Amino acid sequence: MQATHHSARTADLCLIGGGLVGLATALGLQRHGLNVTILDEADVALRASRGNFGLVWVQGKGDTLPEYAQISRLSARRWSDLASRLREETGIDVELQQRGGLYLSLTEQEVADREAMLLRMREAAGGDYPFERLDLQQVHEFIPEAGPEVAGATWCPEDGHVNPLKLMRALTEAFLKHGGQIANSGRVDSITPLNQGFKIQTPEGEWQCQKVVLSAGLGNRQLAPMVGLDAPVFPNRGQVLIAERVRPFLHYPTGHVRQTGEGTIQVGDSKEDVGFDSGTTTEVMSQIADRATRMFPILRDLRMVRAWGALRIMTADGYPLYQASEQYPGAYLVTCHSGVTLGAFHEGPLADWIATDQTDLPLEVFNAQRF
Repeated sequence: MQATHHSARTADLCLIGGGLVGLATALGLQRHGLNVTILDEADVALRASRGNFGLVWVQGKGDTLPEYAQISRLSARRWSDLASRLREETGIDVELQQRGGLYLSLTEQEVADREAMLLRMREAAGGDYPFERLDLQQVHEFIPEAGPEVAGATWCPEDGHVNPLKLMRALTEAFLKHGGQIANSGRVDSITPLNQGFKIQTPEGEWQCQKVVLSAGLGNRQLAPMVGLDAPVFPNRGQVLIAERVRPFLHYPTGHVRQTGEGTIQVGDSKEDVGFDSGTTTEVMSQIADRATRMFPILRDLRMVRAWGALRIMTADGYPLYQASEQYPGAYLVTCHSGVTLGAFHEGPLADWIATDQTDLPLEVFNAQRF
């Protein structure tokens, strides 16, 4: 694309970061009639949206913050509507399934601890938090192939999964179809608050906008101070393995293993503090594979076809950052590590809050002052 340095381009709202979080939020902002431009980095960016697990997952999320449980469940409830709108608008089926999900455990202690946690969450939610504890025999009613080493599981009817790459494509196409534009302008150099709005400097030239949303994942750490905000985020690596296609046997996602629409097996859930290294290691991959094959012995004979590492965008407590700048009104920080689960929340209530500056949700608990 030809760089135009002579004159600033304009938009009602510039959203920095074109991953799942940014795209879903941008799509919701368009419903309010806003002219939205996404400023996205070039292809060398750290892209959590291309490396994630695709779960729409509720159980256990927000065990120490009931408001996080609340928005995760709100998003889960809105997901089927979002998926059907995306299919109508783009023809892309994001392969949403929400028939419930299981979190399998290999020790009795782990099942007991999880049950205790979910019971506390049920209490915090005033009794309204559906889940069941299952023994191995009950697990077999859901997944006959679960191995003899499985001690039990917790089951939540609100859990599900999508195809994250198809989701990324559908959100992108819907956004462009509604008149949005995506400028792959490289890393934003600076954001300057003006009397009215903001000036954003990129390697490809300058943008001016009334509102700016920071949804650049790990990049928000540098960007937030430019608009009077703080984004104490850091990377946490997860490694993911893909095994070859096998007959459909996993009709429900689990916390560690899921079967995709194409029949391949996706395995993951490692957590590593390794800075900005998105690589893979044999040690962690073998731990992931070991646990998966103990849960599902059927996987022992499968070949691994791909593996990758991706960096989660974490805060010290694991919860999102949603904050409006008091110093420079019109600037917003939006960052989380559950971009798939919270996608329908970002497209709905969160975008409504940014567009109108009004919300009934307890978003103040998600601001960075808590650190």
